[in-house]
Amino acid sequence: MATVLLNKPEKAKMHATNVRETLPLGQILDGDCIAAMRSIPAKSIDMIFADPPYNLQLGGDLSRPDGSAVDAVTDDWDKFESFATYDAFTKGWLAEARRILKPGGSIWVIGSYHNIFRVGTAMQDAGFWILNDVIWRKSNPMPNFKGTRFTNAHETLIWASMGEKAKYTFNYRAMKTLNDELQMRSDWVLPICSGAERLKKGGTKVHPTQKPEALLYRVMLATTNPGDVVLDPFFGTGTTGAVAKRLGREWIGCERESNYREAALERIEMALPLDESALKTMQSKRQAPRVAFGALVENGYVPAGTTLFDKKRRHSAEVRADGSIVAGKEVGSIHGVGAAVQGAPSCNGWTFWHVDGEGGLTPIDAARQLYLLATED
Repeated sequence: MATVLLNKPEKAKMHATNVRETLPLGQILDGDCIAAMRSIPAKSIDMIFADPPYNLQLGGDLSRPDGSAVDAVTDDWDKFESFATYDAFTKGWLAEARRILKPGGSIWVIGSYHNIFRVGTAMQDAGFWILNDVIWRKSNPMPNFKGTRFTNAHETLIWASMGEKAKYTFNYRAMKTLNDELQMRSDWVLPICSGAERLKKGGTKVHPTQKPEALLYRVMLATTNPGDVVLDPFFGTGTTGAVAKRLGREWIGCERESNYREAALERIEMALPLDESALKTMQSKRQAPRVAFGALVENGYVPAGTTLFDKKRRHSAEVRADGSIVAGKEVGSIHGVGAAVQGAPSCNGWTFWHVDGEGGLTPIDAARQLYLLATED
């Protein structure tokens, strides 16, 4: 029998495939998150989203001015004997998170002023490199009923890579598109989870700190790709799993509370994944496939002999068979000639030049998009 020799990239790809096959995809692991994560192979997870206990240290029951009780976090899972106990717990789960993340993976941790500064320090001590702290500003926060402090209207998310020089996924172009072609900022205004999205049983909230799906949607769209594996060590009622299913990502959860696990599985079962075509997001210029104007000419999308115009018809140029264009004495690429006729240092020929059709002038970039759609895998 002949021996098949594999090069390093092929071996790495085969290893990654074998590791992925051992992952408990689409499952919620029972028990303590640290123990649960120990069952996950090293360097196998693309992104972690963690919503750990906030250690709120609430002193007694909270009440509104009318005497009614505030539905706050009073569960045992949020209680720690001391800051030292909480810090030890944080270091424990972060160590496992670092072990299972791929070198190009990233981690998100959300918290409030009660815990996020302690968590941030632990993350840096563990070797994570903080990329951003994102402020989730709640458009409908709970008021401060006693009037003794400012209304607590935000939470903080820390986004970090595996190290200062580590590569990581950031879909910059998709975020800009999501934000009406403006660069996405690090302050996000989103409502808290309420209405039909809030899971309830018998009129009572299933989980006191259920996060809105819009928040996870933005996190996942920004820092993962379809097919990536996302792990949530504090799964709760499954917001991460539901959004991952919608966006075509794989998910793994860790959750010790049985009532949360049951609610999460029911919820994720009901989540509808997006159609594959809807999952295609805008690519950054660095990621987008390069297309030569000549490819459009030779494939008949902009035939040789076509006259091009600028948007206001002040300039015109004729397309040549080799993909060059000519405008008077200027001959060259769509970009070079576009810059020359304007007397400008540079020009994006794809948006400057237009073709005339039944619907009026259309930028030649539209022909490029049609070409990409026709030639994609």
